[in-house]
Amino acid sequence: MKTFEIEQFWRAYLASSLAITAHRNKNVPEAWNFGNTPEMADQLGHLVLAGTKTATCALVTDFENGKIPQVGELSIVLDGQENLLCLIETTEVELKHFNQVDEKFASEEGEGDCTLEYWRQVHQDYFTRQCQQNGETWDENRMLMCERFKVLFNRQDS
Repeated sequence: MKTFEIEQFWRAYLASSLAITAHRNKNVPEAWNFGNTPEMADQLGHLVLAGTKTATCALVTDFENGKIPQVGELSIVLDGQENLLCLIETTEVELKHFNQVDEKFASEEGEGDCTLEYWRQVHQDYFTRQCQQNGETWDENRMLMCERFKVLFNRQDS
């Protein structure tokens, strides 16, 4: 993604009637995509645009220097080809063990059939692969960063 396009998207948000006054003094937010493959980024990004996905989670150990998202933090979401999708704002962050995630959060992640059973299956598979790549061992007591967010602005608004 070209920095210019991200800056242009940010300026379009700030110029829109949807912009929150408090954001006018902020720097351009970080741009990133969900998942670890272009296909996953496309799928999850489009669930965000559809309003189906309003939450996400990650292993706490994945955050460099322990810099987990904070309430009020803004992010620009990209698809798997690094095209702009939307601007989101973090509304809630909780640290909890994998085995403490509940049905409500699983549903808010918006994936599959939105059940806790589905969530546990796909996330255990995902986190197991991730731990193996990092030379770590997976277990259900691993700490997760569980984040809820809302879409403030999307590419159609710009």
